[in-house]
Amino acid sequence: MAADGEQIDWTALVFRVRDHHDKAAFAALFRHFAPRVKAFLMKSGASEALAEECAQDVMATLWQKAGMFDPARASVATWVFTIARNRRIDALRKARRPEPEELTWGPEPEPDQADAFEAQQDTERLGAALSQLPQKQRELIERAYYGDLTHSEIAAETGLPLGTIKSRIRLALERLRHQMDVKASQG
Repeated sequence: MAADGEQIDWTALVFRVRDHHDKAAFAALFRHFAPRVKAFLMKSGASEALAEECAQDVMATLWQKAGMFDPARASVATWVFTIARNRRIDALRKARRPEPEELTWGPEPEPDQADAFEAQQDTERLGAALSQLPQKQRELIERAYYGDLTHSEIAAETGLPLGTIKSRIRLALERLRHQMDVKASQG
């Protein structure tokens, strides 16, 4: 893509992917970053197979989410390696998850009417408490719990730093807990 000694403008290539779904630009990004991401992941302890899988995922993310790249926040390399680091963390978490409990077969017993009423009240209190949250916190809670996204996935989608995501969600959960406790004691 560039002659010897010539600098490649990675940002321009990402923008060509973003704006035109430019396959040649993506191929250049892939040739450069995929082997480096794989090596980075293997140095951090990933098996070759996992590193290859994560590198492919990182590059697919670059293709799909090129519009989220902000050159004012980070270089292309920093953005790509942050995605790689987050994918590695997600893979480690997934590997550590316990096996699900054995599911029972057959119809579930009918819920106790008092329990059903209490669950409905809890749902209403939670909805009211959610509506009281600041919009930025509410949106992150909704993405994490209703959208079933990891903090890393939220960071990749929003472009916000992972630490900001975690802080806002933690603060929102504390507010929700407090509001639920207050509403439960009033009700």
